[in-house]
Amino acid sequence: MTDSFRYYMRVRYYECDAQKVVYNANYGNYVSVATTEFLRALPGRDLLHGDLDYKVVKQEMKWHAPARYDEVLEVSVSVKQLGRSSVTITTDFRIAGTDAVIASAETVRVVVDAATMEKKGIPHDVREVLKAGAPDVVVDHAGYLSMDDIVFS
Repeated sequence: MTDSFRYYMRVRYYECDAQKVVYNANYGNYVSVATTEFLRALPGRDLLHGDLDYKVVKQEMKWHAPARYDEVLEVSVSVKQLGRSSVTITTDFRIAGTDAVIASAETVRVVVDAATMEKKGIPHDVREVLKAGAPDVVVDHAGYLSMDDIVFS
């Protein structure tokens, strides 16, 4: 499996169509939630409530197989590329407990000053934590993992 940051979430009924398949537009919301949890997991300064914000400027989604009502999704998040003021983040979706990627997203976010919304170069300390990522960090909002699944070091 992956050593990327992982986020577990359960598909809710209202996110699905009449056939209980996740409606494609909901994946953008899933990416946003998983990326927020990824940023929250990074060490160092608070990347969610500080002087920086992250504006989506591009997002590409690919779907390979459906997710359905009440399934648990394992969402892995990692930084693919850092520019002067942008960060490209990849997000892969799997049905929890399986290896096959059912959907993937590539999202480009531009770093801006939280007060002025002006584009800003990525500060050195933020660049370093984004490069390092949050390997082996797991956030489980679905209650999928048991204590036996967790490795404490």
